[in-house]
Amino acid sequence: MSDDLNIKLIVGSTRPNRFSEHAAAWLHGVLKDTPGAELELLDLRDYALPFYEEPASPASDEKAGHDKEAVRRWSEKISEADGFVVVAPEYNRGYSAVLKNAFDYVWYPWNRKPIAFLSYGNTGGARAVEQMRLVSIELEMVPIRRSVHVMEPWNLRDDGGVLKAGALDAYEKSARAMYEDLLWHARALKHARAAK
Repeated sequence: MSDDLNIKLIVGSTRPNRFSEHAAAWLHGVLKDTPGAELELLDLRDYALPFYEEPASPASDEKAGHDKEAVRRWSEKISEADGFVVVAPEYNRGYSAVLKNAFDYVWYPWNRKPIAFLSYGNTGGARAVEQMRLVSIELEMVPIRRSVHVMEPWNLRDDGGVLKAGALDAYEKSARAMYEDLLWHARALKHARAAK
């Protein structure tokens, strides 16, 4: 077993003019060279997942929905991961429907893996993170306590929608600390899954 960790950075919004792609690109730039881990960006725009309407739950049928190419590709990406960082907006005190749908389409590939969050909104996405933690526990994941909460992201872009230079620099220390915790758990759980 290789000690290198495979971490997926998930862009949890598909809206036009979304802030999540800016935050994910920034986070990827900050964390990508961390020794012992490969960080891959997964954009939900690249997985046209239909709304979940399978007759069987993926918890009871591991291949539920796999007749759809996007679902099969998504499941394969989640399966190969040792841990996850999710970048998500807060909408109406919750997180995006497309992200919930992506969580719901697979079951076993999420199990026994850590997950961390960068969220944003007028309260820094704190309420969205609380909801995602509840869902991740039900998916038998290990949510990391540390998270990154970006306040008022609409003030961090210029009039053309481009992220202002240095706009997220104040969050770098907390992002690195969160990622360090995630990697610790990812390494421990990878060894535990291998010993099973």
